[in-house]
Amino acid sequence: MVQRRIEVGALARVEGEGGLRVVVEGGRVAEVFLDIFEPPRFFEAFLRGRTAQDAVDLTARICGICPVAYQMSAAHALEKAFGVSPPPGVRALRRLFYCGEWIESHVLHMFLLHAPDFLGYDSAIAMAQVPALRPLVERALRMKQVGNRLVALIGGREVHPVSACVGGFFRAPGRAELAALAPDLAWGLEAAVEALRWAGSLSYPAFETDYEFVALRHPGEYPMNEGRIVSSGGLDAAVEDYDAHFTEEQVAHSNALHSRFRRDGQSYLVGPLARLNLNADRLSPAARAAAGELGLRLPLRNPFMSLLARGLETVHAFEEALALVEAYEPPDPPRVPVVPRAGAGAHATEAPRGMLYHRYEVDEAGRIATVRIVPPTAQNLRRIEDDLRRFVPMVLEAPHDEATLRCEQLVRSYDPCISCATHFLRLQVERRPGT
Repeated sequence: MVQRRIEVGALARVEGEGGLRVVVEGGRVAEVFLDIFEPPRFFEAFLRGRTAQDAVDLTARICGICPVAYQMSAAHALEKAFGVSPPPGVRALRRLFYCGEWIESHVLHMFLLHAPDFLGYDSAIAMAQVPALRPLVERALRMKQVGNRLVALIGGREVHPVSACVGGFFRAPGRAELAALAPDLAWGLEAAVEALRWAGSLSYPAFETDYEFVALRHPGEYPMNEGRIVSSGGLDAAVEDYDAHFTEEQVAHSNALHSRFRRDGQSYLVGPLARLNLNADRLSPAARAAAGELGLRLPLRNPFMSLLARGLETVHAFEEALALVEAYEPPDPPRVPVVPRAGAGAHATEAPRGMLYHRYEVDEAGRIATVRIVPPTAQNLRRIEDDLRRFVPMVLEAPHDEATLRCEQLVRSYDPCISCATHFLRLQVERRPGT
């Protein structure tokens, strides 16, 4: 029997370390492994016994690209555990905070990590050497810088912000500080629309599959910090019921858990494509207009077109950020005191890569007893492998290098954050006689 192997020892242009192995026997896909070999980092374990604020600060270190998502999921969950509500104005500031992260993360992925796949270059650096593409790269870097500045102004610094806390923010920026960003946000909105037009001009591989999309949905807003968990299959549940509908399992080839539905064991999709398909009616006016200009017909079921979903969300984030800055009034006070008590709280927010779930139990002193964190990439890993099983037969006739590149491109379309996914701890102790 003829066997063919597609192996990528280390995936490029993704956050973290992982590989890909596909084995084809007799024209049939026999094995698909997204090999997550980055070592686990045990975040749940070393948070035990620490204070609630430690969770907000330390979970941000899980990812250098989307620390705001971890801080917001942690803060909301712990506020539920302590029974506190942030003061008026904090909610809007948290959405603005999230807009900054969506901008910098989406632009990074679209133009620096994924665009080279569509344009035939090894990297954005190589693209920048081409006179016709250099303006595209420069515009992307400027757009990303606007997002970084927004995160830094609210959070105290661009990477691993320090201002967010349980109960609000340690410091809220002044009105004039945020107003100074308005011209850049207005420029960014126009640049994001133009970038989306560019993304709409690309040629996307013809590949669609029947996903069950999962995302948060809010009654009146595009989801970021709040909402119920919904799916294209009819699920509609409170975030506190997450564990009743989803479960995780360990697989031999991965240092990250794989998520699936409890009801049938099937995989599901989280992320920009899922958010867009479930919440298109909540997009900002400019994003809706841009979608109409592109002639997008929802639902989008092509994972490669997640580039378009990210582009639409970037337009939305710039437009909402500009509106929030123009209407901003500093919350006074920026946070409420938190009185420790025993309790439990769970919450999910929408990280750039999809729904991020946190659950905490705290003791009477307010110290963390148990932690559960389910990152979006861990939720998508099983789905990525399912996609590869269907996609590989479509590229088997291509030269080996091209087939390998196409498989890598499919994985990169998810913008996987491997470092986020490799932090579980599952300890098994086997005791033998005489030990």
